[in-house]
Amino acid sequence: MGLLGYWGSLVFYNSYLPDIAYEEQQDSISAKGFSLGYIGSVILLIVNLAMVMKPNWFGFNVVIDSAIAQNGTEEEIAKALEKAKGKASIEAMKTSFITVGVWWALFSQYTFYVLPKGISSGHKVTKDVIFNGFKELKGVWNQLKDNLRLKRYLYAFFVFSMAVQTIMLIATYFGEKEIQWESEDQKTMGLIVSILIIQLVAIVGAILTSKASEKYGNIKTLIFINFIWMLLCVYAYFMNFPIQFYIAAGLVGLVMGGVQSLARSTYSKFLPETEDTTSYFSFYDVAEKIGIVIGMVIFAVVSEYKSMRYGILFLFLFFLIGIILLYRVPRKQIQN
Repeated sequence: MGLLGYWGSLVFYNSYLPDIAYEEQQDSISAKGFSLGYIGSVILLIVNLAMVMKPNWFGFNVVIDSAIAQNGTEEEIAKALEKAKGKASIEAMKTSFITVGVWWALFSQYTFYVLPKGISSGHKVTKDVIFNGFKELKGVWNQLKDNLRLKRYLYAFFVFSMAVQTIMLIATYFGEKEIQWESEDQKTMGLIVSILIIQLVAIVGAILTSKASEKYGNIKTLIFINFIWMLLCVYAYFMNFPIQFYIAAGLVGLVMGGVQSLARSTYSKFLPETEDTTSYFSFYDVAEKIGIVIGMVIFAVVSEYKSMRYGILFLFLFFLIGIILLYRVPRKQIQN
């Protein structure tokens, strides 16, 4: 249910870009949108992590049995205290879910207030909505035949996004299974730190990519970012130690923020003159989600027959194909 709400909202969120920014502003506005999103997620994540790791700071009781506290040995008291802290952490974790819901509901109200309202109708929601959605996607697909630049860009986006999204989804699992942590505590803390590194560095990545696109153009910048992703795939294959994982997390954050913001703004710039931007961005997001499924299946198959390291290395090919396809995108609009 959470994913349905999240991915569904992104269709409308992304489609607002051409409605609120002129073409020359879209790279910077897209980067700013992602940057503020990363900042917001980091703030709440830090608060929630603090709640789980230090529940007593937030009023969650860490209480042990009085008999053990008075008569137990040091070892028994330590075990009881650890168990009580674990229970308090679980309660804090449950509360964290509520804070996420409140956070989302609260800040969405401001969004609803300031964004353009679009076309409002009094039509009731019926089952036809589902079928109309497929009709709209089919309509966009048919219109792509007359827009060579957008069509070729979507081919490239589908391929390199497949690899990007797969890496983003399996990064933590890869770190858990393939990195040589000294202890379970170091592993837990290391994975938490890596997530924070990715989110924070992604802010810088989105901004730098926006600046680079102003100077070198969107397609050239995307080609360079895909090249960095290729190098990261090779680097990940040889990773063994925590410090190497932290370095990889920083680099992933740098190019993750950049490729997400620039891919969206590039697509927005290539759209034809239309008021129905939602249908086009729906097609964009559907392509991305299909790519995620295919990418995860390929990664799973390669990892099952070889290893996760070979699975990551195999994604190198998708970034290479993505670069080749980006070279084929016309710099100016050409009618097919």
